[in-house]
Amino acid sequence: MGEKVNAVEPYELSLHEAAEQIREKKLSPVELTESVLGRIKAVDERVGAFVTVMQDQAVRAARTAEKEIADGAYRGPLHGVCIAVKDLLDTAGVLTTSSSRTRADHVPDTDAAVVEHLEAAGAVIIGKTHTHEFAYGVITPTTRNPWNLDHIPGGSSGGSGAAVAARMCQGAIGSDTGGSVRIPSAVCGTVGLKPTYGRVSRRGTTSLSWSLDHLGPLTNSVHDAALMMDAIAGYDRADPATRDVPVPRHTEQLTAGVENLVFGVPRNYFFDQLDPEVESAVRAAIEQLAGLGAELREVEIPYPDLYMPAEFGILVPEASAYHQEALRKVGDLYEDDVRVLLEVGELMLATDYIKAQRMRTLIQQGWRDMFDGLDAVLAPTLPAVAARVGELAFTWPDGEEEPVINSYVRTSAPGNLTGLPALSVPCGFSAGGMPIGLQIIGRPFAEPTVLRVGAAYEAATDWSDRRPAGLS
Repeated sequence: MGEKVNAVEPYELSLHEAAEQIREKKLSPVELTESVLGRIKAVDERVGAFVTVMQDQAVRAARTAEKEIADGAYRGPLHGVCIAVKDLLDTAGVLTTSSSRTRADHVPDTDAAVVEHLEAAGAVIIGKTHTHEFAYGVITPTTRNPWNLDHIPGGSSGGSGAAVAARMCQGAIGSDTGGSVRIPSAVCGTVGLKPTYGRVSRRGTTSLSWSLDHLGPLTNSVHDAALMMDAIAGYDRADPATRDVPVPRHTEQLTAGVENLVFGVPRNYFFDQLDPEVESAVRAAIEQLAGLGAELREVEIPYPDLYMPAEFGILVPEASAYHQEALRKVGDLYEDDVRVLLEVGELMLATDYIKAQRMRTLIQQGWRDMFDGLDAVLAPTLPAVAARVGELAFTWPDGEEEPVINSYVRTSAPGNLTGLPALSVPCGFSAGGMPIGLQIIGRPFAEPTVLRVGAAYEAATDWSDRRPAGLS
């Protein structure tokens, strides 16, 4: 199930490992950047994670970081480390296409807020990663899964998930509207955090569904995700969805363990239709956390029949509203699957949209009540591992078929509808060698807690140390 490898080349280092070597001046940002660029050149022709590799800009940024560090102006753990960003995020002077022919020549004048934060922290932006067109899907057709190139990398942040898993960067940014950070993280064997709605600014990011969109990190360890959150979280007056609340240091609780924490284990919904290998791995992970001192408590997930109609009842019309003008001007340039969804959204009634928003309010109230006395809820990130390229549906043990997009969104959507922070961490592999993810859902703005739980589980296992063997 992959191979456990000690890093021998700079590109193989995790973010915190690279940061430590750079801080101690054992590794220069230029050496790391050149190693990462060499890795991209060696494997991305097969994986297809990047829309744009920012080679010249990255080398310049690395040289600047190297000089600053040599002069004693070390900015922190991201200084000189290579980060990729999903091609929905604006990058000043650099092509930002949203993986769409409708924006094939789009070069923004300013950076997205998250890009500004990363650059202020000294990160080297190594390139722009593919998304399912305008983030409207879970396949990312341009990209393949590094664990098996016959499988999808998930989506819509499939390029970010594949780039991290293939060690073509130390971390990446994705967006998550119906699971699009957690889905590629689960199927590519990486760590992915969807923060609380309003924790990270989306200014300068192309919207899919403004009331469901989140931005978050994909990394190779929980520690790395915490370091990235320290850089990107915070209030932004230019994004009215962000909340002006204190931002803690996300690394502070990572070694605190889970003793005396109380975790909810769903008796319904998340485990209803599930691949048996996924269920076995996730339940084993839950029991491992109990063995580390946590208390488990069965919980009933409220309003189980409302998640899918609410998610799509909000997402589809909001996406169509965003694309309405472009659909009329350049509709023939959209991919067929996305264009059809945008056209369907124009047929939905305003009354149905309002009903979906009311459903969301019920769901949020139900989760608030369910969380009484809980520190987190533990569940499968996804019901199945990565689909094969071209596979349209999963067949469950009872013979029922479910479209791939529905099955992936089904277990992810609760995090988007509630806005609660949700972390996916690797918790095993299928018999075919494909990664499986454990989802840790927390209270509002309790990112340090979900990261703490993920770090405790990660420290007790070696799943996050495994790497795809086929690309070396």
